[in-house]
Amino acid sequence: MAIDQVRSKRKATGGRYKFKVIKRKNNLGNVPTLTKLGDKKKKTIKIIGGNKKERLLEENTANLLDKKTNKFIKAKIIQVIRNPANRHYIRRNILTKGTIIKTDKGEAKITNRPGQEGVVNAVLI
Repeated sequence: MAIDQVRSKRKATGGRYKFKVIKRKNNLGNVPTLTKLGDKKKKTIKIIGGNKKERLLEENTANLLDKKTNKFIKAKIIQVIRNPANRHYIRRNILTKGTIIKTDKGEAKITNRPGQEGVVNAVLI
């Protein structure tokens, strides 16, 4: 079944809207990328307007911001410690925004959306 990004057919009260909505190609959505921990792997997809977007499928390094020195450091990701998006993502080593990761420089929190931006940015805790 296709993923669409149109308004729900039901109101907040449970009632139905009376208009007819058909699925169109411009309303299609995409399956979430679910970036995993592993050797770097990217995929380029076409988006509206002939542009391209990089999907990050797997990554093992992160750009860490050290707030004390205000500098970025490239660090190796060792494991996923906590993920507020889904508790089952910890076992599967899935990287999303807000995930707490263990790196060789210490614990860090991911501040961007790696599946959509093609890179992992994090802040040292």
